[in-house]
Amino acid sequence: MSKTTTSAASAASADRDTTGVQGDRDTTGAPDELGAASAQLSTAPLDDTAGPVPGPGMPALGVIGWIRWFWRQLTSMRVALLLLLLLSLGSIPGSLIPQENPDALKVEDFKAAHTTLGPLYDKLGLFHVYSSVWFSAIYILLFVSLIGCIVPRTWQFVGQLRGRPPAAPKRLTRLPAYTTWRTEATPDEVHEAAQRLLKQRRFRSHQVGGSVAAEKGYLREAGNLSFHIALIVLLLAFAAGQLFKSEGGKLIMEGDGFSNTLTQYDDFKSGSLFDTDELAPFSFKLDRFEGSYEMSGPERGTARTYKAHVTYSEGAHGPEKKKAIEVNKPLEVDGSKVYLIGHGYAPTVTVRDGKGKVVQRVSVPLLPIDSMGTATGAIKILDGYRNKDGKKEQLGFNAFFVPTFAGEGNGQMFSQFPAPFNPRLALSAYHGSLGVDSGVPQNVYQLDTRKMKKFKDAKGELLKKRLKIGETLKLPNGAGSITFEKELKQWATFQISQEPGSSWALGGAIAAIAGLAGSLFIQRRRVWVRATTGADGVTVVEMAGLGRSESAKVPEELGALAAQLHEQAPSAPDADPEPTADADASAETTTDADADAETKTDPEADTPSDPDPTPDVVPAEGAEK
Repeated sequence: MSKTTTSAASAASADRDTTGVQGDRDTTGAPDELGAASAQLSTAPLDDTAGPVPGPGMPALGVIGWIRWFWRQLTSMRVALLLLLLLSLGSIPGSLIPQENPDALKVEDFKAAHTTLGPLYDKLGLFHVYSSVWFSAIYILLFVSLIGCIVPRTWQFVGQLRGRPPAAPKRLTRLPAYTTWRTEATPDEVHEAAQRLLKQRRFRSHQVGGSVAAEKGYLREAGNLSFHIALIVLLLAFAAGQLFKSEGGKLIMEGDGFSNTLTQYDDFKSGSLFDTDELAPFSFKLDRFEGSYEMSGPERGTARTYKAHVTYSEGAHGPEKKKAIEVNKPLEVDGSKVYLIGHGYAPTVTVRDGKGKVVQRVSVPLLPIDSMGTATGAIKILDGYRNKDGKKEQLGFNAFFVPTFAGEGNGQMFSQFPAPFNPRLALSAYHGSLGVDSGVPQNVYQLDTRKMKKFKDAKGELLKKRLKIGETLKLPNGAGSITFEKELKQWATFQISQEPGSSWALGGAIAAIAGLAGSLFIQRRRVWVRATTGADGVTVVEMAGLGRSESAKVPEELGALAAQLHEQAPSAPDADPEPTADADASAETTTDADADAETKTDPEADTPSDPDPTPDVVPAEGAEK
């Protein structure tokens, strides 16, 4: 290709990318010669920087003017960012302060412990943040802001898709990327070849105004709109999840079962619009828990196998099915998910009275306090026990269990391994009233000793003993005994969740990432090809490109297109006519002085014999050289 000029100036004032949260604002300051060529490269609304107060001599704003100004502010990028920030800040109290819906008891305890902050938090709605008026107002305003921006931009984008690229500007040399050459092909042949080439490169092209206009990169704006639509989907999914979700926990021992009804849960919380009648009907039984652990090395004690084998059925009379629930592999039944979240041991003890009669044989689940299975809890005997005088009493034992005891004299009583290789059960004994008949809820894993008396040993101290499997702790004065039996059951804790908006949230997140990637990495650009017949009858080809932002991709792409088009419309040879004999004789008799005089007097002397058809390239205003 001969005589080709390419200008790849930065073109900051011609087209500057100002991508924001709600899209791009074109601050195009291109010369008037570009006309529609640089227009409509974005669907972002113009930024109305004028305030609501009219200038001197201007009429006052009416009601409609104020409403229009308020709408423009609400749908602006800065207000959307502010609302997102407020929404994030508003979620912080909901994580730090107890909430009434999940746990009303914690809220009451907080109010009792903080007599000053409690009433203040209550007035501000900080105990029910997500259903408060101020949080709902921020949420709704953010919805309105996003929708008010997306709807007009979507219609404008649809209009652009249905439209055609604009005609080429009068002076293509004003564009940041430009090239030109001369060819012997006719203008129509050049235009047809250019249109075929651009369509092969997936440009939308057509012939208009004696040139070929093409455009590419519409997916940029599609990605931008997809990102904002996905953000709305995420917000809707979050709202649905908070309003209609349910979540509860249940501890189940081997051999026991669970039915998905409200009374079966150990703890339960739900959204404000959730109806307990919407609980999915299903049930399951924990057949056995399977656990194996790393025996040596730096990860000693780490679980290798952690499964809960269950038998479940859907509905009231559904067929029984087997399933192994693992961590991050829940059981899914009718829209509900059952997660395995914990495991522990339930030592079996037998309590007898002073006459040797079995009062109760029970397996008591104890809560682990470390990763090695060390557990603590309480054993409560509520009914059936009578003391040596024949009076009804209640028994209570503080229990401390280790599945693998290090041995006597080897430090404190903490487990050395999570598997039950050498179990021990440490007990301390009380008698009296457990306080369960007072009507006040109490923790089943803690012993309330305020109305109980200690069993004392021979030294007058609290009676306590560390038991091996099969050993017995005898209560003083013929009060009875408690035996640590060989049967050691395991238990598992499950979380049963119903989250209606989780799949929508996942889809919205994926769409948001894809849309954001498209809006960041796809560049919208235009290319024009103009072929005209020069004064000497040779066709002059001009190509120019314009993008939305400063990028080296536009001149690189234009250079590749020009190279391919040049193969179909190659450069014309330079004009170099043969000199005649008379011209040679005349040249021989011409003196240097005559030549100098001719140069000074001939106005055409500055024009070379082989004129360069390449026009001067004027970079865009503000572009760097």
